[in-house]
Amino acid sequence: MSRGTPEQVLKSVVDGINTGNLDSLMPLYEPEAVFATQPGSLTHGLPGVREALAGFIAMKGKLDLKVTRVLEASDLALVTTVWSFTGTGPDGEPVKLAAQSADVLRRQADGSWRFVIDNPWGTD
Repeated sequence: MSRGTPEQVLKSVVDGINTGNLDSLMPLYEPEAVFATQPGSLTHGLPGVREALAGFIAMKGKLDLKVTRVLEASDLALVTTVWSFTGTGPDGEPVKLAAQSADVLRRQADGSWRFVIDNPWGTD
């Protein structure tokens, strides 16, 4: 999983979800990161992020994502995307999700980037 640019971090999220590799996703997040599990609802810290991502992976689906904008200021980046996800819910029914996201990433001391805020529902 590459974290050299904000765009690479988002590509790594797609790769991790589409291959079902939850462990590969966790280094993409700062320890105190927040994740919007649904509009208006946040989970805090790596355990909450892990649980939220595990929910996507459990649906054994496919995530498509296109980065639409990256705004960098010093060591922070605001990344907006358009994404869609198709999978299977716990009841066996098809699940289709789509939204525009707004994420905040921070450049780390080693030059890599990590999520501070992962908000898949960010522009709704």
